Amino acid sequence: MSLDEDTRWLEWVTKQFESIAGEDKEIDLDEFKTALKVKESFFAERFFALFDSDGSNSISLDELLKALNLLIHGSESDKLHFLFQVYDVDGHMFCKPDATGSGSIDPDELRTVLKSCLRESAISLPEEKLDDLTLALFESADKDNSGSITFEELKAELETFPEVMENLTIRIKTLRQTPRYLTRAYWHNNSRKLLFLCLYSFLNVLLFIVYMLQHAAGGLWLMLAKGCGICLDLNCTFIVVLMLRRCLTWLRATWVVRVLPLDQNILLHQIVGYAILVFSVAHTMAHIMNFIHLTQVHESYQLWEYVFTTRPGIGWVKGTASITGVVLQVLICLMVVCSSTFVRRSGHFEVFYWSHLSYIWVWALLIIHCTNFWKWFVAPGIIFLVEKLVGIAVSRMGGLYIVEVNLLPSKVTHLVIKRPPFFQFKPGDYVYINIPVIAKYEWHPFTISSAPEQQDTIWLHVRSMGQWTNRLFEYFRQSDSQAISNKRLTASLRNHRNQTKTQISTKLSENHRYCDIKCYVDGPYGTPTRQIFASEHAVLIGAGIGITPFASILQSIIYRMRKQNCPNCNYSWCETIKDNEMMLRKVDFIWINRDQKSFEWFVSLLTKLEMDQADEEPEGRFLEMHMYMTSALSKNDMKAIGLQMALDLLAKKEKRDSITGLRTRTQPGRPDWGKVFQKVSEEKKGKVHVFYCGSPALAKVIKAQCEHFGFNFYKENF
Repeated sequence: MSLDEDTRWLEWVTKQFESIAGEDKEIDLDEFKTALKVKESFFAERFFALFDSDGSNSISLDELLKALNLLIHGSESDKLHFLFQVYDVDGHMFCKPDATGSGSIDPDELRTVLKSCLRESAISLPEEKLDDLTLALFESADKDNSGSITFEELKAELETFPEVMENLTIRIKTLRQTPRYLTRAYWHNNSRKLLFLCLYSFLNVLLFIVYMLQHAAGGLWLMLAKGCGICLDLNCTFIVVLMLRRCLTWLRATWVVRVLPLDQNILLHQIVGYAILVFSVAHTMAHIMNFIHLTQVHESYQLWEYVFTTRPGIGWVKGTASITGVVLQVLICLMVVCSSTFVRRSGHFEVFYWSHLSYIWVWALLIIHCTNFWKWFVAPGIIFLVEKLVGIAVSRMGGLYIVEVNLLPSKVTHLVIKRPPFFQFKPGDYVYINIPVIAKYEWHPFTISSAPEQQDTIWLHVRSMGQWTNRLFEYFRQSDSQAISNKRLTASLRNHRNQTKTQISTKLSENHRYCDIKCYVDGPYGTPTRQIFASEHAVLIGAGIGITPFASILQSIIYRMRKQNCPNCNYSWCETIKDNEMMLRKVDFIWINRDQKSFEWFVSLLTKLEMDQADEEPEGRFLEMHMYMTSALSKNDMKAIGLQMALDLLAKKEKRDSITGLRTRTQPGRPDWGKVFQKVSEEKKGKVHVFYCGSPALAKVIKAQCEHFGFNFYKENF
């Protein structure tokens, strides 16, 4: 830490201390707990006892700064002594200031510390597993088998974990000076999008200038209104093109995807939407100013007559241009406001959904309002209508039923839908689903989480985040509902008559049941992940329920990898089936979850992936999995060092992770993306393509790192 950083940090600590401390200028235990924001009081009490050097049951600013200075600037030995005192429970907390406990750590003390570590990291493990963790760490550290761990033994054990030793300090992040938008890597990796936006902007400016000059005789305000009007014709037509999901899905399979930014259609849709708002407001205000000018020159009509009546005869359909313009302005503003992030992400998706359906009225009013709009709109409008009719026909074709439901942790609903024979899709595709018993007219998009090779059923995993998704979860959670029970009996009767191999029961478990509920599916529609099998080195990053497109991809990989067994010995290996699409040489799968229970969503799939893949392959592992749990304290947190060491030791001993049961060790905290991508870059398995599905905030962080390393970045948007 530099001198300037040190000074700023001391000023910040002093300011924070003064805001917490009372008139006595000291902090008591309760205030200390509040300031630390810890889940488990054990560590707050241990740190407080160690910081309180004079044994006064309160901490002064000098005592706090002295302790923090040791943790930041102290030697490695000083920091290890502090850690040892935290773990040496029996004595220091209630001893005199110079006491340091018994001088050794016994198994019971270690168990107490690890139990508190588990609570602090929001990890739930059985008591037996806690005993196993304690013994694993204790047996490894107690080198002389004396029945206790001394300071020297703890130090020796810590030295076998270099990543822990490196992090026994506090580091301050430095801000990058150069904005990423000005870097060469950003322009290289976003060349298609930036070029397209330049052409789009140039076309708008060109049309604006040409139409302004054509109406120069009408005055400045009329020139501005006409210039904005022609730009509205362009943008209100282009936004239709960006809504042609079937056409865009088809184009993704052609060479066009290498020229046009088809994977950015949602971003472009948003940009064009905001452009329409700006042009429409400018167009409306310019006309109003022109009407004010006309009332002053001719005095034939009042301003309100120009704006709200048909008397002036403005417009090609019975003088309705002004009235339709006012209605259009209101509808456009309503659509933009209701499509804002705070509306869509705050559990009010239905507000966005229903307000966006007013696009039908917008197009109808535009045809009436503007003389030439129909000429712009006719071609894409017909294609859009055909797409809609095809979608309706496909969704109503054949009887689709939800045949199985599994309610998973964190309010995730796993739907199993009977797959129609004509339904073909690619890994990572999504569909719109309508379930009449939940909402008769609402359609919602969800990624298909099953593999295309799975012929009988389609899987959807739905996270409860809004009104519709919550109603869906609650509908299936209410197991005593008579309506559901009747449908299950109908399903059982139908399947019995069809003599299916599997007998359908009304209830498999508390959260798992068979059913027979009518639904409609529109799709599938393509996403950027369609390009994964054309990549050489793919990095799949799912945050929370963002794993769903990658669940489909990973299952497809299982089907494409043949397991071979040697007839003369027990050796087995996986042989990847090569085809025209399969160019993959390496896949890194990264799954980030907030809590432990979320890993249960796809743990069976991940277990199968680990079992099917050989331990050793000539070119290294084809698939590597990396699990991160953000609620768990990372290894640079002193409250988690012992726990993470114990988890590492037990994982090596049992050949599986204690949190998920997988062979892959679950890492605590958030990934260090710089280190993750540096490792990927050093593997040199070919051009790296990073596919991400999750929160927009994390997407920005990952995208910035991809630009730094020169990786291609794709984000799921629908």
